[in-house]
Order: sequence, then structure tokens, then C-alpha cells
Amino acid sequence: MLLAAIVVTDLNNAIGINNQLLCHLPADLKFFKATTMGCPIIMGRKTYESIGRLLPGRKNIVITRSSDYKIEGAEIYHSVEAAIKSCTEEKVFIIGGAEIFKQTLPQITEVFRTSIQHSFEADAWFPELKNSDFKMVWEECHAADEKNKFDYCFQKWERFR
Repeated sequence: MLLAAIVVTDLNNAIGINNQLLCHLPADLKFFKATTMGCPIIMGRKTYESIGRLLPGRKNIVITRSSDYKIEGAEIYHSVEAAIKSCTEEKVFIIGGAEIFKQTLPQITEVFRTSIQHSFEADAWFPELKNSDFKMVWEECHAADEKNKFDYCFQKWERFR
């Protein structure tokens, strides 16, 4: 199984504020959907609650410490390890939040990142991708337009094997 992360960050690796994304970027939402479709997605409880619904076309896995937390249609686990072990699919995506990214980064082999070319106020960050561990293998940049307020780049990073 390949463990991947998908994340949208600003120039300072910020990913959110007040349990919300930094901004609304429709191109990133489309990229997220196309990249993760058909694959299990693992997220923390706060990330699930910020999304507010199950994401269709994917097995939704939520990690929480709460033993009585239930979501109709989702799988609930109480540790990252148990959530990952439950997956038999070829590729599994970690989608957040900050604590789940931090716990799983040592196991992640691919990172799909949307880098917003702007700095935002934030209270949650993605761990630094060290050049000794990861290399960018693909990047596609776009200028802001009527739908997307900021310049952004889609990137794929791979762990050195």
C-alpha cells in the first residue's frame, strides 16, 4: 500500500485557521476530488467536522479519541495505526488535519500539495518537507483568475527511496 498526503498550504506551510481552510480555491477542490477519487481518505475528527459531510466516491475514515463517536457511513478508529491497517487498497490518502499529518509524515511516500502563493494568518501548519527526505517531481502553476483569488501551484513530492 502507498500512503499519500494531500494538502493545500500557503507560502509558510499554513493549512488552516479556526478549523477552516485558509481560503476558498475552487481549482484546489477540483484537484483534491480528482486526485483522491476512489481511494480511502483518512482524516481527524476536526477535519471531518470542518468538511461537514462524507466525501462521495471514497471510503471515509475518521480518527478520534472519543469512544462513542459515530458517523453513519464512515469508519471510525482511535489511532492512526489502526486506521491505516484497516486499508487494503493500493493507495490511501491522509487529508488532515495538522496532528494527523504530523503523525503520518514518516510513513508517507507521496505528497500532493497545492501551494497558494500568498501568506495567511493561521493556527495550523503542515510539517516541513525536508529536501533530504522528499523531492518535487511535478509542478503546474496557475495565475489567479475570476474564480481563484490567488496564484497557486499544484505539486507532487516523492520520498527518496
